[in-house]
Amino acid sequence: MQHAQQTNVKLNTLSQQTLSTLPADVDVPQYDRSKLTAGIVHIGVGGFHRAHQAMYINELLKKPGSESWAICGVGLLEANRSLRDVLVKQDYLYTLTVRHPNGKIEHQVMGSMIDFLFAPENKQQVIDKLVNPQTKIVSLTITEGGYNFNPATSEFDFTNPDIVHDMAHLDDPITAFGYITAALLQRKAKGMKPFTIQSCDNIQHNGDMTRKMLLAFVSKIDAELGQWIESSVPFPNAMVDRITPVTTKADIEYVASAYNVQDEWPITCEAFTQWVIEDNFSDGRPALDSVGAQFVTDVTPFEKMKIRLLNAGHSVLGLLGSIHGYATIDESVTDPLFAAYLRKFMDDEVTPLIEQLPGIDLEQYKDTLIERFANPNIKDSLARICLESSAKLPKFIIASINENIALNRDTSLACLVIAAWCLYSDKRVDQQGNQLDINDQMAAQLHDYASKTEQDALSFLQLTDLFGDLNNQANFCKDYRQAIASLYAPGSDIKSIMQARLQAKG
Repeated sequence: MQHAQQTNVKLNTLSQQTLSTLPADVDVPQYDRSKLTAGIVHIGVGGFHRAHQAMYINELLKKPGSESWAICGVGLLEANRSLRDVLVKQDYLYTLTVRHPNGKIEHQVMGSMIDFLFAPENKQQVIDKLVNPQTKIVSLTITEGGYNFNPATSEFDFTNPDIVHDMAHLDDPITAFGYITAALLQRKAKGMKPFTIQSCDNIQHNGDMTRKMLLAFVSKIDAELGQWIESSVPFPNAMVDRITPVTTKADIEYVASAYNVQDEWPITCEAFTQWVIEDNFSDGRPALDSVGAQFVTDVTPFEKMKIRLLNAGHSVLGLLGSIHGYATIDESVTDPLFAAYLRKFMDDEVTPLIEQLPGIDLEQYKDTLIERFANPNIKDSLARICLESSAKLPKFIIASINENIALNRDTSLACLVIAAWCLYSDKRVDQQGNQLDINDQMAAQLHDYASKTEQDALSFLQLTDLFGDLNNQANFCKDYRQAIASLYAPGSDIKSIMQARLQAKG
């Protein structure tokens, strides 16, 4: 692709009208978008959704007969206002730049989204859209924290002020649970089929978790509705995978140069993508298996493999790398020590917990993960990886720790990651003294418990909502105390500590 050599020239905005002006090697929607209807309403239109689910639907819409499976996006938060404005201006089109490890770049424009509703401005419009019989699937990428569960108990958190509000004001909802409940209440009253609720977040058994949380919420509002949901609404589990960094100014500038068009919110992602879905839907489903997704009867082993290896691997690099002072995943994993530490963690403390899957070579899968993490063309920031760690680590790493403890197996590599999280939450700077960008709903609690570590080495572990009874596990606590002592020692060096742990592993 020839890059436009224009610096001060005003570019056309990406839109349906300007698609024809794009370079010939850009894959643009050739299907008639005016004939599409939104069979999917998606809540939480972030970068991952636009690189993953919306990409699969875009590929599907190229096939005749799929016109009823376009997407209507929904933004529930005030922070979604700017995204709404950009998408409206661009006719809901956006560019997807796919970067391969070898430097190859694929250029695409996604046309699968045909509407976007901004809930804070018109809540009833969102409810009406969910009730509309055209809506067959309501899908979610609301992050782990959006499911409102206690990380240690996995029970619904009824103390959340937004949940308290929604239980009392279902006609004026704030949360996804409020909107979905309000819509299902109307569908039931009208004798309509329910929609399928499809989580696309990185939570093991994400469909089961969504079902459990929604039923807990509804049980306090309408027991009869709860019974109907329990018997009639499908919540298919799914495993999703595609590394998608946050959009940067450089991404926007690249699209302006390469496409000769202005896209205010493009997406950049890696080439690898995977979507494994439990085949359980109430009112039809898109033929996603015709465009690379996989329908199965049980997603569980695929989920566990991905969450415990890829997502946990990200957190290992994210926390240890942040303490050292690295900024991105590829920077961390191209350090031979970090790569060796990650691989040893995956081989020794995770792989024995993963069952063999048909068609999956675990050794090759781990090799591929290292290659994907090292992709120099995907600058995935450690700040993004560490975002909302309190919602991630219980499923990604602490679950493996607990399984290994029950099997009387070593957990020393994962233990150091938890100790590094303590230091990260306490000091909030790397080992060069640079401020860390911490964004976590539990940041204040994490800091409170971590800040007492120098008086009590196990203080952080006493946050039982996250760690359960880890502070009562003697062998783990012995390892943890040693890790804390090393990390908090004057002039400590995370790399030396990692090296010592690797050597002790043998």
